Amino acid sequence: MSNKLSLKEKINSAIRDVQDFPKKGIVFKDITPILKDAALSKDIIKELAENLSDDVTHVAGIESRGFLFGFPAAIEKNISFVLIRKKGKLPYKTVSYKYDLEYGSAEIEMHIDAVGPGDKVVIHDDLLATGGTAEAAAELITRQGAEVVGFSFVVELSFLAGKNILTKYTNNIQSLIKF
Repeated sequence: MSNKLSLKEKINSAIRDVQDFPKKGIVFKDITPILKDAALSKDIIKELAENLSDDVTHVAGIESRGFLFGFPAAIEKNISFVLIRKKGKLPYKTVSYKYDLEYGSAEIEMHIDAVGPGDKVVIHDDLLATGGTAEAAAELITRQGAEVVGFSFVVELSFLAGKNILTKYTNNIQSLIKF
């Protein structure tokens, strides 16, 4: 029997639980320890890139942790990367989408020329919780005429069922590890 850990086991052992962050009662799954491990980070990028089908034209990363692995995965597949950022952070003409959160509202945007008709986009973020931000990103993408062909996450908090609101865009929703 091999004692070599699987990618899921490596990710699980690297993730740090932070109690009561960002508010009391929440156990935050902190991926920043992964970033200290270059080999593990490389393995994650490789896995994410391998999960991208050949018809994908863009990876859209959600600010800011979606950039960490989404951009390198796009480079690995030799495809475009799209920045999805909080309102007011991008320098060129943008399109935006405002959405509700459990504690208020937020607005995200991307450059107006980032995607268009015929583009097939996978949206990437570090973590899937309730799915609100990923859904907002999908709305941004589809309103520009592009197709959301997948979502990818490093971590999924499956007990929050965020995946359920994303299936209206695609059933291709992949997470490297689930809690």
